[in-house]
Amino acid sequence: MTVLTADAHVHSEWSWDAGADPSSAGAMDRICARAAQIGLPGLVFTEHLDLEDSWRVDEGDIGDHGQRYVDDSGYVRLPPFDFEGYVDAVERCRHKYPDLRILTGVEFGQPHLWDTRAAPLLSSGLIDRVNGSLHMLAYEGQDRTEPTTLYRHRPADEVMWAYLDEIPRMVAGSESFAVFTHIDYAARSWPVSTAGPFDPRRFEEGFRAAMRAIADSGRALEMNTRRLRPWVPQWWAEEGGRAVSFGSDAHGPATLAASFPEAMSMVEAFGFQPGTKPEDFWTR
Repeated sequence: MTVLTADAHVHSEWSWDAGADPSSAGAMDRICARAAQIGLPGLVFTEHLDLEDSWRVDEGDIGDHGQRYVDDSGYVRLPPFDFEGYVDAVERCRHKYPDLRILTGVEFGQPHLWDTRAAPLLSSGLIDRVNGSLHMLAYEGQDRTEPTTLYRHRPADEVMWAYLDEIPRMVAGSESFAVFTHIDYAARSWPVSTAGPFDPRRFEEGFRAAMRAIADSGRALEMNTRRLRPWVPQWWAEEGGRAVSFGSDAHGPATLAASFPEAMSMVEAFGFQPGTKPEDFWTR
């Protein structure tokens, strides 16, 4: 039987993109119950910390979970992260599930742009893990938007290269995050209908340059298991990557630790080994 590693990228009702759904109420407790059921030894609730003030979306791009936050001008206006409520919920789950290692965390969007505003929260001493995410790219003027929207306004290759070129800038511009998450984020919404199937080899040097920047900074790269891509751990190891974390990006109990046995075997093949605690990075 495979001994699972911790799921270090999990969202509950305290993330805006889950909390907008009434069915997400109590998700943190249900996720912990699911973890105990499947033998997951630990998890990190990395709730969204998004401070964007110029986020534009086209109609339908943000999905039902976020449409309530879009104003009449097409800007997304997110509510502030209820950090105190989140910490209280974590403490309740720690008390209820004493055999489960439950860590606090955030998924911090565009940290190189928002480090100053996030500093009071991140320096509170109450955050165990900071995952850094690149969700936004420059759009028009001072506005930013996600690749999903940008693909309809610019050539697909241009969007992908812009995403990959921004990663080294994010790494150089922030010291607040320990893990770079879902490096394939822009590939998730790749417009197959107009650009054909996504082929990572067309962008290999961009991915490798981004990985070198992350590796040179001493940070870990996330193995995001929404979709397993064998070239990610291969190129990461070849570009000097020394540490990985594992994250399902789950927003509910059903996908917690999804495909973890396969992901663990995949990185092990490239020389990565687990640490002493479930939440430790796998290193080589």
